[in-house]
Amino acid sequence: MRRRPADVLAAGIAGAVVSGFPSTLWTLAERGDPLEGGRALGQVLLPREERTLVLLVAGAPVHLALSLGWAGVLGAVLPPRAEPLTGALGGVAIAALDLAVLGRFFPPIHALPQGRQWADHVAFGLSVGVVLAATRRAGRRPARGEPAR
Repeated sequence: MRRRPADVLAAGIAGAVVSGFPSTLWTLAERGDPLEGGRALGQVLLPREERTLVLLVAGAPVHLALSLGWAGVLGAVLPPRAEPLTGALGGVAIAALDLAVLGRFFPPIHALPQGRQWADHVAFGLSVGVVLAATRRAGRRPARGEPAR
């Protein structure tokens, strides 16, 4: 199924926003620092930087770019009518690549509590799947210049 780029973009933005909820809630429940993940991503780009604001500003566009990229992948491979479930499973696959394989090469990411990060990835995949399912069900009107189906 070919999806509209606007639908994939919306799914990616939703995934970028929702994906931090599990780790943030988990961290707050344990009275930890909810900004540790954002700082870790910023330290991948700026390994010698220690200022929280600089690290968060550096990491935010990377997080958004990764979210949009992975939403594009999920948008291309998720089967219609099963997007939320297969999206969550896709989140597990993305976590395996991001955390178990690539994360070992990035000490700030590897140092994060891994259970929380895996939960974030599942939330990402699930939220992308939910948005893609909703846009499919909505029977979106064709974009300007697109022929009606």
